Amino acid sequence: MLCPWSWILGFTLLRSALAISTGNCVSFDSKSGGFQVASTGSARVLVAPNEWPGVVRAAGDFAKDLSTVTGKTLTVANATSSTASQSKTPIIVGTLGHSDLISAVVNSTKLDVSTISGKWESFIAQQVSNPLPGVDKAYVVIGSDKRGTIYGLYELSEQSGVSPWYWWADVPVQNHSNVYFTGTCAHGESTVKYRGIFINDEQPAIQSWAQEKFTNGTGAPFNHLFYANVFELLLRLRANYLWPAMWSGMFYVDDVANGALADYYGIVMGTSHQEPMARSTPNEWNLKPRGPWNFTSNAANVTQYWIEGVERVVSYETVYTLGMRGEGDLPLEESTNIKNLENVVEAQRKILAQVYNKSDASTIPQMWCLYKEVQSYYEDGMRVPDDVILLWADDNWGNIRRFPLENERNRTGGAGVYYHFDYVGNPRDYKWIQSTQLEKVHEQMTLASDRGANSMWIVNVGDLKPYEMAIEYFIALGRNVDRWRERSTTNDTLQAFVTQWATREFNLPSKSEEIAGLVRNMTRMNARRKHELLNTTTYSLVNYHEAENVVAAWSDMLSRSEAIYKSLPSGTKPAYFQLVHHPIQASSIVQQLYYTVGKNNLFASQARLSTNSLADQAIEIFDSDWELEDQYHKLLNGKWDHFMDQTHLGYYYWQQPMTNTMPAVNRVAAKKQALAGPMRITIEGSLGCVISSFTPFFS
Repeated sequence: MLCPWSWILGFTLLRSALAISTGNCVSFDSKSGGFQVASTGSARVLVAPNEWPGVVRAAGDFAKDLSTVTGKTLTVANATSSTASQSKTPIIVGTLGHSDLISAVVNSTKLDVSTISGKWESFIAQQVSNPLPGVDKAYVVIGSDKRGTIYGLYELSEQSGVSPWYWWADVPVQNHSNVYFTGTCAHGESTVKYRGIFINDEQPAIQSWAQEKFTNGTGAPFNHLFYANVFELLLRLRANYLWPAMWSGMFYVDDVANGALADYYGIVMGTSHQEPMARSTPNEWNLKPRGPWNFTSNAANVTQYWIEGVERVVSYETVYTLGMRGEGDLPLEESTNIKNLENVVEAQRKILAQVYNKSDASTIPQMWCLYKEVQSYYEDGMRVPDDVILLWADDNWGNIRRFPLENERNRTGGAGVYYHFDYVGNPRDYKWIQSTQLEKVHEQMTLASDRGANSMWIVNVGDLKPYEMAIEYFIALGRNVDRWRERSTTNDTLQAFVTQWATREFNLPSKSEEIAGLVRNMTRMNARRKHELLNTTTYSLVNYHEAENVVAAWSDMLSRSEAIYKSLPSGTKPAYFQLVHHPIQASSIVQQLYYTVGKNNLFASQARLSTNSLADQAIEIFDSDWELEDQYHKLLNGKWDHFMDQTHLGYYYWQQPMTNTMPAVNRVAAKKQALAGPMRITIEGSLGCVISSFTPFFS
């Protein structure tokens, strides 16, 4: 007999952890022969005094994670080869070339580190015998660089039972009395060098939330308290790059600790396509009188502004945005031609070389984003030096406009992609609930990788929530696109990803396949027509039961999701509500609302008395939209208050409405007989007949 996949998955979980990234590095079975964590009831995580501070911080997270998983005590301690003997079976953590402790371990055990030496963000982790004097055995986590070591730690944390979303989506930690690190756990260089997110369009949701949670009611909301949570999340996802919130935010000005904190954590900072040279433009530009934002007429002030930006971040890991757009994310004035923009880039590179005290800027990370009209400059002949990353963009709706041609793929800077899960602009905003289909993300990003756009992937995630799973999928593709490339009937890696994600988040392996189906169908159906573009006539009320079938599909998804939700333990329900149930429920309400109002409008044209009951139903459905929003905001004593503040009903042009507005309903005179008489017959699949005024009925 063939066992169902869900059974096999469940049996596997009894023996080893299922992680989305590297694979099986952790087991909960004593027969695995692995290194038992805290076998005596406690353990020490050893780091060298000369280790990166960010690695020491991550080691603290790791120790806390494993303590929570096992119920045992893990602590972090500085150690040298002569003091390590205080721990007989420690976990030793460090970075090649930046840890005397790791150097001693490698020398004494002859451990082969050639696979990661000199590599970008790579790590190996394995058990070793007699690594240091007085130490019988140890488990070592060795990174090629700072982030490589950090990724190794978070890999083990995740596989042990701590989701990257334990804080941002309240995913419960899975408890195991015994944890074993098995075999050699390793990961080489990522497919994509810089992998990150852009927090954008942050009003009214995440900005209001941050203001409430991280300030005393005054001061900038996006301070170091806010960003500490963002930085940790990125590292747990094995991302490394961030464009910070910028609608009203100024990353380096709002809180002077922000830049140093990013560097401490190990996050590479950048700025968006409209913010050159590490400055939050136009907000910083407008802090004091500087004249027009025009390099042709105001070069001295613009140049000084850029110099100050580079000087401020010269000691931090930064990718500099080159070029120039008009103030307010608009195209430059028409008089600005390609030659002038080339002069802008030349001036910016001279500034970089000057501030970094280099002969040229070729070794300093830089990016030119070919967004909207900027791509036409490239197509009209504008060029930047080969060491600059060319960041191609999608069309704001998930379709990458252009990939590198074959003769463009040998540039030293390479190419990348700027993608959107959230957008503000013509023809319509979309910034409420996930509406980009996962299959589309897979198609576009694997194509980008195949065409050589592997230097940088950055995705606009709006308020970050509620795009949690889509963000992780995007980053996972960038981390190892080959692992998630295949999409066939026998090996659908997208289904595998979402199923593993569901198992990790909800610890319900028997339902993981069903949850994966719900999530995939939710993104597929929302991608047909985004919520902000729906209206009462989007789906036909008279042809082929189109509207009825759409609503029925949502109702079926909702009932199945509700059944899963009710079956979960109370500690898991908040995570499931945020990640699966709420987006299905919210989307179902919106679809039901437009369907009901559409029927109301149609029935009014047919003079049906049931028009009025449909109007009443529509009001109830409209009210339920707010009630669900309120439920989200009250979850966990208001932890995520404001995240559903985004309006999504009542759009009539591109910009968001100031409040949700119910679509117009009709009522008929219930006590007055219609002119057509007391009874009317309408054929299914038609709008119904219209009684002509030239018939005897109207004579």
